[in-house]
Amino acid sequence: MDIEAYFERIGYKNSRKKLDLETLTEILQHQIRAIPFENLNIHCGEPMELGLQAIFDQIVRRNRGGWCLQVNHLLYWALSTMGFETTVLGGYVYNTPAKKYSSGMIHLLLQVTIDGRKYIADAGFGRSYQMWEPLELISGQDQPQVPCVFRLTEEDGIWHLDQIRREQYVPNEDFLNSDLLEKNTYRKIYSFTLEPRTIEDFESMNIYLQESPSSVFTSKSFCSLQTPEGVHCLVGFTLTYRRFNYKDNVDLVEFKTLDEEEIEEVLKNIFHISLERKLVPKHGDRFFTI
Repeated sequence: MDIEAYFERIGYKNSRKKLDLETLTEILQHQIRAIPFENLNIHCGEPMELGLQAIFDQIVRRNRGGWCLQVNHLLYWALSTMGFETTVLGGYVYNTPAKKYSSGMIHLLLQVTIDGRKYIADAGFGRSYQMWEPLELISGQDQPQVPCVFRLTEEDGIWHLDQIRREQYVPNEDFLNSDLLEKNTYRKIYSFTLEPRTIEDFESMNIYLQESPSSVFTSKSFCSLQTPEGVHCLVGFTLTYRRFNYKDNVDLVEFKTLDEEEIEEVLKNIFHISLERKLVPKHGDRFFTI
């Protein structure tokens, strides 16, 4: 695997030697704007693989994206190769309808230590929940970013990541009640501990998430990609674009329903993805918001 190929894939051309917060932020931002958060393999009849070589081939060589177990594993390799002190952590995602965190460790995130300060770096949550900058590991402090205000809190060794969202304006009234719209201004995202993990800790969950009928990943096909102003999302046949803070404390959310023949063009032109197998778009009944 070639770190220069990774840099070319994400379009990063700046310093490889400065192991500071500015460099970490730039790497994170380049990755989330170049590599989609997506699960399209599942809906093309292909596996979501965890091996680093397979992930590198999929994302870097084949210009694809992946879900958190893949894109954050790739980010871990890249940061570690550069020389950053990086640790894999495991997260429990908040289920809004059930009002509780997942019982299984289904999210992979990273801790990066710079000059004694610890940061959370996560390129794999996508949609409007995606951080654009690393979050310093400080409990109870609001950390404003372009997408929203993020907040980390710690209690008895368990950390929680939450966000405070803006109001949202949807011009097309037909989509005002869409199940894809986040309804909560204060949103819990996931919990985690600082116990170091390895990719092997996620192997059984990786299989479950792509095979179980109760998994949101088998229920819905999705793809999201951050832009300098917002985020594109494709769920099933529904394409959205959210422009963050398009006016004072309001996000603009535009919806469009695609025909099947438009899907390939949208994937190519907006998400820069060309699939090798036929995609079967799916919008099942599992909770998933953009």
